[in-house]
Amino acid sequence: MIERLPMSKTGHQKLRDELQHLERVERGVVVKAIEVAREHGDLKENAEYHAAKDRQGHIEGRIIELKDKLSRAEVIDCTRVNTNMVVFGTIVELLDLDTEEEVVYQLLGPEEADVKKGSISVLSPIGRSMLGKEIGDEVIVVTPGGKREFEVVKIGLSDQP
Repeated sequence: MIERLPMSKTGHQKLRDELQHLERVERGVVVKAIEVAREHGDLKENAEYHAAKDRQGHIEGRIIELKDKLSRAEVIDCTRVNTNMVVFGTIVELLDLDTEEEVVYQLLGPEEADVKKGSISVLSPIGRSMLGKEIGDEVIVVTPGGKREFEVVKIGLSDQP
């Protein structure tokens, strides 16, 4: 069975754009770099050639990875999800019951998660713990640093499709 990969429309488009750039631009650049390096003679001691071949391997590996992820993508419109409970795509305001600090996260797929930008993976410990919770519910998260407790204060939608 194929494991689906949840992804927002924005995240899906970013991966498609990256794939297109790698296939249409980067591949050609690295092929030219290999050709130029070959012209310098002995390939055994040609650092430029080996660097270009390594770069080609990274590009081809990333292309394969992107194609796999895009083929398994379950694209979700984050502007149309149900906000009665925490689900993929919702923006959740939590109150840390230990520190009384409020934190805000958007639940996105693992490819889109970036804590610095306020998004976490729906598959992370805190993301899984929040799923299905409603306003006023307690969220208990077991982390390597210990147990943390939050309360769901607000559930909203992203204004970005």
